Amino acid sequence: MKPAPDRQFKLNKLRFIAELVRESLFTRTSGKYHRPVSPGPGAIGITWIGHSSFLLEMGGGRVLIDPVFATFLFVLKRRRKPGIRQRDLPPIDLVLLTHAHMDHLNLPSLRGIVRNNRRLGAAAPIVIVPTGVADLVEGLGFREVRVLDTWGATMVRTPHCTVTMTPARHWGARLFNDTWRGYGGYVIASDTHTIYHCGDSAYFPGFAEIGQRLRPDVALLPIGAYSPESFRSVHTSPEDALAAFRDLGSSLFIPMHYGTFRLSREPMDEPPRRLMDAARAAGIADRMLLLEEGITRILDKPETRD
Repeated sequence: MKPAPDRQFKLNKLRFIAELVRESLFTRTSGKYHRPVSPGPGAIGITWIGHSSFLLEMGGGRVLIDPVFATFLFVLKRRRKPGIRQRDLPPIDLVLLTHAHMDHLNLPSLRGIVRNNRRLGAAAPIVIVPTGVADLVEGLGFREVRVLDTWGATMVRTPHCTVTMTPARHWGARLFNDTWRGYGGYVIASDTHTIYHCGDSAYFPGFAEIGQRLRPDVALLPIGAYSPESFRSVHTSPEDALAAFRDLGSSLFIPMHYGTFRLSREPMDEPPRRLMDAARAAGIADRMLLLEEGITRILDKPETRD
């Protein structure tokens, strides 16, 4: 007797998760650690830590987005080391969390950031979260917790910038039933640069609206976790991400959300290859910037937009 369809779906999902966990446990973690480089006045430094985690130095301050330094997400092991050791971080002024999923909001990493600031003699950072996520970060030692709704904005003194929460097509529950939690991306606008971090999202018309409203120069967009095909209801494939980039009208595309944790069925090295193939076919390969974990890229000024 065959299992009922719903039970069979759950069994298949459990087998898939077990396969990913088993593979991660028996695969050696690769990669190297580096120290971030500070940019000069008027420039910004962008350092990809891995997965969706970034360190930005801009506007006279430092921003961490979705910082995850953990080796394990429960039992799923990291395949690539974070490009920066947590103890090598400079003092952090601002932390942005796009949603509550474990691979974006990691409680041990957040506690470590607050401790590291204290060790360096700096004030605790401000943290910005979507609606319904504040309860997860209260009590971790942040100086202030700010909550944004979609299209909500707040000004931050250090770094000197405005942060706007942008829409996404994803979901925000940390476990299963807390479906009230919000989610989205952020546009961080300083006097000289405007950077968009998408968080997680499927392709949707909102990318064009983000571009029209906020005109980001640099787009940090996810390109992994798209297989099986059903995953594209909440994640972008490399081709979807390229379409989002063109909708945004940005000048520079920095890919993320690939190569760190095995979250889906595509080969770990496939997303950047597919992205570059699609970019070459579209004649915009020169606008792709694939970063190595931990290596800071310094941008002196925004690129000219089309």
